Amino acid sequence: MTTAINPLQQALQQMQSMAAQAAGGSTPAAGESGAATAGGFASALKASIDKISNDQQSAVGEAHAFELGAPNVSLNDVMVDMQKANVGFQFGLQVRNKLVSAYNDIMQMAV
Repeated sequence: MTTAINPLQQALQQMQSMAAQAAGGSTPAAGESGAATAGGFASALKASIDKISNDQQSAVGEAHAFELGAPNVSLNDVMVDMQKANVGFQFGLQVRNKLVSAYNDIMQMAV
């Protein structure tokens, strides 16, 4: 569970450092380009979204197998996997909300 959260935490930390740099008017350190930072953020965000999607698809597949009566799938496993997928989705939704809020804040600064 911790590994699924780490990419999102790293992405949020990158956003916070970029916002602090923008607020302070400082430039990125030597050897660090904006594109590389954005690429790191984008790849971490994509990996996290893919993980959330895969968890949901896996949980739905396991629920379907349980419904069909597969002998190696227990109700406990199905319920735990569905809850894990739900928690991951809710976390991703909250990250999206924070990103939209940060975007709106930045857009209001420009006005």
